[in-house]
This record gives sequence, C-alpha cells and structure tokens, in this order.
Amino acid sequence: MKRSLLRMMTELSSRKFISRMTGRFAKSSLSRRWISKFASMYKIPVEEAEKKLEEYRSLNEFFTRRLKPGSRTVDMSAGALVSPVDAKITACGTIADGLMLQVKGQDYTIEELLNGSPRVAQYLHGYYWVLYLSPTDYHRIHSPCDGDVVETEHIPGRVYPVNEFGLTSMRRVLSRNERLVTYIRHDIGEAAVVKVGALNVSSIKFVEPQPSKLERGQELAYFEFGSTIVLLTQDGTLSPRTDLKVGDKVRMGEKLGILTKVE
Repeated sequence: MKRSLLRMMTELSSRKFISRMTGRFAKSSLSRRWISKFASMYKIPVEEAEKKLEEYRSLNEFFTRRLKPGSRTVDMSAGALVSPVDAKITACGTIADGLMLQVKGQDYTIEELLNGSPRVAQYLHGYYWVLYLSPTDYHRIHSPCDGDVVETEHIPGRVYPVNEFGLTSMRRVLSRNERLVTYIRHDIGEAAVVKVGALNVSSIKFVEPQPSKLERGQELAYFEFGSTIVLLTQDGTLSPRTDLKVGDKVRMGEKLGILTKVE
C-alpha cells in the first residue's frame, strides 16, 4: 500500500513543469545560500571543484561544476572505451536480440530506448552499461571514445526518478523519460551515449559549441541535477572488462572495455 501511494505521488510529480520550477529556483541567486549545505549533505569532494564554493552564483552552477585539471585520469590505452561519467553501475551486459535484460527487474527494448531509430539494427546484439549519477557525483558527461558525432536526437518524455525506487517501481523509466542521444562513429564501429533525464532535472545540455569530432574524455554534455547514462556499443565491437559488476562505482575516464572486433 505504501509503495503504491509513493508510485502514485511520483507519477503526479513527474510532469515537466515541476522540473522547470525546480530548475528556475536552482538557477536563481536565491539558491546560492544552499550550496554549502548541499555539498555537506551529499559529502561532495569540494576540493576537486574548479572554483571555491563562494564563487558559484547559484546551486545549478555548482551542480554543473567543472573539476580542477588532473582530477580525472582518462585511460589512453589502445582501443579503450571509457566511462563517460562518475557513476554507479546499475546494470550491464550483452544485449539479447534487442533486449537489455533484467535492469532492476525489468527488460528494455533497444527499439524503445532509441525511439525507433534506423540505427537500432546495429545494437541488437551489442553491449550496454547503465550508469547512475547520484547527487554526490560530478555531472559533466564526456566522450567514451575517439570518433565523429554522426547523429544526435532529442527524445521528449517524462521525468521519473532514475534511482532505485524509480527503476524498480515505475514502468520502464529509462525508455519513457526524456533522452538526448549522441551516436559516435569510431574506428571499429559505433557507440551510442543515451543521456536520460530524471525528476528535478530541468534539462540535459550539450556543451557549446557542439563538437563534431571527439577525443576520448572530451566534454560532451552535462546534467542539471542527477540522472543516468545508458552507453551502448555496436554488435561485435566490445570486449568488456570482466571484473566490473553491478553496484561498482566507476569514474569518468576509467576503462570499461576494449573496442575490438569480437567474433
């Protein structure tokens, strides 16, 4: 009964106008007084931030902060596919005939996740990572590989929470929420970075100017408040790390696997 009530309240609060209201406050100068409390509450390592806390003009500006140079190391070994974000691995595995199986108890179709894109056929037997960013995490999104941006797509949708409750209690959140997809062509094939919006996320933003050619670890976009990345690799193009498992934390630039032709 309690879970059903919470699900109903979440359904009602997942309208875009709620996120817009939250976003307006977070971008206002009034939110500035909450920065230190927010940082303390979520134990954010403020020593990594590019600027001192008092230099940020709003909570949103702090939340979308860049880090000091050298705060993250990008794995530059040959063919490495790296994590585009600081995150916890919510799910990962081989895509089975177009299905991401058992993501917190639910199956997701690549067809639905990618909004019926003609590119779906390239990912029916590929590999996927679901990477959850908590409020504690650094929220800038980087390229997982070297390559060319061949297409981007904005997919309108809801803003359900993408935390444990949202993924287990709401129906197929990852493919119902607002998404921004970047398709990257690399030497071996293609990868898709699916940026999933969430409750209280006022928007997902590309960096400006938008790059057409990417280097591994290059800044690509950012979330305004916490969310999730779904990283997809084309069929037969990834040899994933075998020591990473669901629940592990990864940092931006950390190797997830090797891009290579796989039989």
